[in-house]
Amino acid sequence: MLEILYEDQDLIAINKPHGLLVHRSSIAADTSEFALQILRDQIGRMVRPAHRLDRKTAGVLLFSLNKEMDSLIQQAFANNRIEKEYLAVLRGFSQLKETIDYPLKKENGAIQEAVTHFETIKHAEIDLPFGKHATSRYSLIKANPQTGRMHQLRRHFAHILHPIIGDRPHGCNKQNKLWKETFEHDTMLLHASSIKFTQPKTGELVEIRANLQPEFERALTILKITTF
Repeated sequence: MLEILYEDQDLIAINKPHGLLVHRSSIAADTSEFALQILRDQIGRMVRPAHRLDRKTAGVLLFSLNKEMDSLIQQAFANNRIEKEYLAVLRGFSQLKETIDYPLKKENGAIQEAVTHFETIKHAEIDLPFGKHATSRYSLIKANPQTGRMHQLRRHFAHILHPIIGDRPHGCNKQNKLWKETFEHDTMLLHASSIKFTQPKTGELVEIRANLQPEFERALTILKITTF
């Protein structure tokens, strides 16, 4: 069963696990489980995804429970009226605070403005040789995307040379291989930790938070990050 984080007469939110697709897709013929169908069967009601999370990304995933709310909440996402917060583990020691203002290209070649704000929560250095280095360095960060472009966080952190651990194809293949061989860990360490918005019908301020999934928690244990 999916963990339900929030529910009212119009909306429902779950804590999506890593590796679970939001809905059926032509590019994912290798799976038969989807968050939309699982949640629909779990609550016995039709649900409509209000936004998307990558298959590899875990965390807060919001659905609408009727057509009217589906239109209203998708407009809110499209107009950047929903505050989103993510946690991620990056390769290397990132800046303490930074804004990445770097346009991203769509599949059709069109250029879109893309802005991500982030701050570093913790730096971690562990006894894991990597290349010419005797240790490996990582950063746990909190990110707030100002825009919502496809794979925005993954592409932005790759752009500043601090890719997300476990990310393919935007990440560091050598680090990903190191984690898989050393720790049997190949989860992408990106988690949608919260969303905050005004409920379009009621005007109520809603904040929904999701705890980390076990794979992310294990990664923090490996990095000896116990509190943050």
